[in-house]
Amino acid sequence: FADADGGFLPIVVTLNAARVLDAIARLLGVDHAELSDLALAAESGAGGLTLVPYFEGERTPNLPDATASLTGMTLASSTRENLARAAVEGMLSGLGAGLDALRDLDVPLERALLIGGAAQSPAVRAIAPEVLGLPVEVPPPGEYVALGAARQAARIAALPG
Repeated sequence: FADADGGFLPIVVTLNAARVLDAIARLLGVDHAELSDLALAAESGAGGLTLVPYFEGERTPNLPDATASLTGMTLASSTRENLARAAVEGMLSGLGAGLDALRDLDVPLERALLIGGAAQSPAVRAIAPEVLGLPVEVPPPGEYVALGAARQAARIAALPG
């Protein structure tokens, strides 16, 4: 996103984050706390189960007509725990694709800030650094988009002329 100084704010925006966790929790018949517990009970890599979570297309990467897919299903990998882990890892991998796009533009990345509903999941918080390859911080819930817009407007309003 453009900023008030003529630069750009590096941000990764997705359509499929908390909604992925909603969908898989509903499929498993659990709430978000139980989904998190299931995901944390599975090993990294979810036993080879991979969820590409483009349930309604995606913004980053720009794939408006993409659909979700679940691969790597075997009798051993098809467990509730692995499905929950694959959902979290798949959702975070979508964010990782956005980080790769920023890296391709030589944007220095030192940490990732997770905001929104999915960031409240203990599993997302625990698994994110592994998937994203960065330290992860989760600020308190807030209206960060509105606050950022207000700060940008205040900065422009304070300019002479």
